[in-house]
Amino acid sequence: MTVAPDELTGTEQAVLLVLMAECRPVPNPELKNLGPALDQSSRNRLQRRGLIEVTSGRPMVLELTDDGWATCRSLFGAAVPARPSGQGRALYTLMRALDRHFERTGLSLAEAFGPAQADDVDTRVRRSYRQLSRRPGGWVGLAALRRHLTEVPRDELDAALLRLERQPGVSLIPEENRKALTDDDRAAALRIGNEDNHLIAIES
Repeated sequence: MTVAPDELTGTEQAVLLVLMAECRPVPNPELKNLGPALDQSSRNRLQRRGLIEVTSGRPMVLELTDDGWATCRSLFGAAVPARPSGQGRALYTLMRALDRHFERTGLSLAEAFGPAQADDVDTRVRRSYRQLSRRPGGWVGLAALRRHLTEVPRDELDAALLRLERQPGVSLIPEENRKALTDDDRAAALRIGNEDNHLIAIES
């Protein structure tokens, strides 16, 4: 069921639009890099209204439902809220123009905001690594990397990691302290030769 724009806060509207634009499951920590952070009360409200699905885990992952997509579509024709910022007013002006385009062409949101095909998996691995690592060349667990790229099939991600491992500045190694490994770490390991590798580092 579509929710009227005036029933949502500005932050809730913005988060729905971010999820729409990304067109993929988004880990909760990544939201603040793409738009406003979503607090727990707003996240629960969007979930109760059936606009997002929340997958529990570390981190939790958010994705638009069909009703969320329909609500996003209604935002494109929404009136400008009272006392908007200059940036907010410009955003609504842009969305109204897009609304006219969608009406004229019959284009759907899914067609306009589908996942980018040109963005290859290798590039996405490097981007996710930069977001997860505290510094260039720092070690990042493959379990964390896989959680950050939940939309990439396991075989495609493994193939990308193997390609990257052969490139200068990229290293994959086992965790020396095997007692520190969790079940997730073991499941996420990439076997190269006769060795399970749990960590990746990419120099800038």
